[in-house]
Amino acid sequence: MLTLCGFPVSNYYNKVKLALLEKNVPFTEERVMTKSTDEAVLADSPLAKIPFLRTAQGGLCESQAMLEYIEAAFPTPALLPADPYAAAKVRELITFIDLHLELVARDLYLQAFFGGTVSDSTKERVRAALEKNIVGFKRLARFAPFAAGDSFTQADCAAYVSLPLVGSATKLVLGEDLLMTAGVDYKSYLKLIGERPSAQKVNEDRKAALAKA
Repeated sequence: MLTLCGFPVSNYYNKVKLALLEKNVPFTEERVMTKSTDEAVLADSPLAKIPFLRTAQGGLCESQAMLEYIEAAFPTPALLPADPYAAAKVRELITFIDLHLELVARDLYLQAFFGGTVSDSTKERVRAALEKNIVGFKRLARFAPFAAGDSFTQADCAAYVSLPLVGSATKLVLGEDLLMTAGVDYKSYLKLIGERPSAQKVNEDRKAALAKA
């Protein structure tokens, strides 16, 4: 059986968890925090990042590599289109969400969520990058009604867990939700995905973990 390691507050942990739940793949969960020096952790996640996945063949780190493994090992129901180009467009959208939106907004998280402060220069840099990147994201995202089109895909696993962080962080630190300002109505999308049992399970577990923190 697969073991998903990390903690349910992490958006990338929940990205993988959503895929597992959507596919009804049996798995267990193991709480592992970042920056571990445990050799058993480092053997599976060399930078001690979470999440990582323990399989019968060995460990896997990096959330997208995990999604690709899950898709190949458990192909039904599919979370990637059968058409190669359509599948590539889903992967393209995930890359945009992970690297050009969430990773950029992450520089605001210290102030937004952890009681710290970020410099004015960081705020200016993040704002400029996100304003440009969100315009590009709008060209790729479909929300018709799902992120990549008419079917739930891996892109929804990424979008559902990361877009709220981008919106919240920019509103809390920059004074406005840059996604909403740019006309990305992701809140209606979140409501739609939130009706799925997989998303409800992820949310319940995330809230429980936050309550214990």
